[in-house]
Amino acid sequence: MVKIKILALGKIKEKYLRQGIEDYLKRLKPYSQVTVVEVIDLPIPTKEEECKKMLKAEAEKLRPKLEGFKVLLDLEGKELSSSEMARQIDDWTIRGNSQFTFVIGSSLGVDEDFKKEFDFRWSFGPLTFPHQLMRIMLLEQLYRVFRILSGEPYHK
Repeated sequence: MVKIKILALGKIKEKYLRQGIEDYLKRLKPYSQVTVVEVIDLPIPTKEEECKKMLKAEAEKLRPKLEGFKVLLDLEGKELSSSEMARQIDDWTIRGNSQFTFVIGSSLGVDEDFKKEFDFRWSFGPLTFPHQLMRIMLLEQLYRVFRILSGEPYHK
């Protein structure tokens, strides 16, 4: 069974988002062992130079938690449809990857040097989404991917 770890900066405070996350974690149980690890985010500074330092500090907090095949959710990453992502994950598993770490950065993203450490950068498109909402969007897409790979119906 594929193991997935989602590393996300910050805590989810909104009850409706926590409920949605729990719902998708339950839905994913037959397909994959999924864990969500919340990493304490740092306050966003006002000066650009301080922002770069903050992103480097966050990368240092995330780096030791990375395992297996590393996927970064990134605006500059590759855009894939749900079916394309299913084929991509299938390909990665055929090549021997059974553990994946997906990283959701802070609202400022992640450190530029840290981006180079990822095996794949995945974009959900050019729109900007709150990073708290990205957690549930990622879980929904992973659920959809596993339904596609299992030959089960899903909404197009």
